[in-house]
Amino acid sequence: MSKRALGNALLVLTAMIWGLAFVAQKKGAETLEPFTLNGIRFFIAAAVLIPVIIISIKAERKAIAKRKEGEYTPKTETEKIALEAFTEEHPAGKKDDIIKGGIFCGIVLFCASSLQQIGITYTTAGKSGFITAFYIVLVPVLGIVIGKKIRPILWLCVALALFGLYLICIKEGFTVNKGDLLVFACAFCYAVHILVIDHFSPRVNGILLSCIQFTIVGILSIPFMAIFETVEIDKILECWLPLCYAGVMAGGVGFTLQIVAQKYTEPTVASLLMSLESVFAVLGGWIILSEVLSTKEAIGCVIMFIAIILSQLPPRNKPDTLNR
Repeated sequence: MSKRALGNALLVLTAMIWGLAFVAQKKGAETLEPFTLNGIRFFIAAAVLIPVIIISIKAERKAIAKRKEGEYTPKTETEKIALEAFTEEHPAGKKDDIIKGGIFCGIVLFCASSLQQIGITYTTAGKSGFITAFYIVLVPVLGIVIGKKIRPILWLCVALALFGLYLICIKEGFTVNKGDLLVFACAFCYAVHILVIDHFSPRVNGILLSCIQFTIVGILSIPFMAIFETVEIDKILECWLPLCYAGVMAGGVGFTLQIVAQKYTEPTVASLLMSLESVFAVLGGWIILSEVLSTKEAIGCVIMFIAIILSQLPPRNKPDTLNR
């Protein structure tokens, strides 16, 4: 399997994990307040990754030693950046990049996850998933601002995905509730998060970066928990299953897969693939929470899938260097 195909497959798996996390978050919101739920689940996610970090750094040391033994020529810009970043002295990447990347990613993720968890209290899991997916439009727009080039076909994909998003989210009378607006603000933060990860992921150990950003989210949640919410141990224990899924799977597994996979995928394609979480959120809400999936919403899901497939068409007359 090519690196591009592997990265894309991991992002689809990430989307499925995250989509079902909307169901867990919706159930968790019935028991725990937003900052309490987010703080605990991200601390769980960070703790899960500690042994994985140790294993991954050992593996990186071995890879560095093998590169020294023979000639190694990087084939892509990402590989060139990684070759300079990962050395015997810095097997996880340069310290400054690790610190800056972890803090920036953590702050943006805190804003996104907080807005999403508060918003999901006022809307359905499925609807929240599709509104969050609006970042597929925002990523290429923000990418242009920072000098990224976007293939024309991806704009068509974005337009199709936006239309699918419209079919899912907008009801009769063009009504949007408070929860929808909060989740829309969350979508902007996730677009920024994708681009920040795109910058730092080739430069640092992805699992370490993931662990640091989760810890930052947990730390930032504490003062909001203390000031605005009432923390009750009984309710936390009652909510153990949603917390474990949101922490271990959506956090520890999902975000780490995102960081690893984005090394091999364009940011806009990554955002389109991860937007499939909205489809899985609707299906999960329908099957597990008995949320209604209307014909109009189902058509929106199909259009989103078409956009995803089109986004995978390779550039004409341009070899895919990530396949090597």
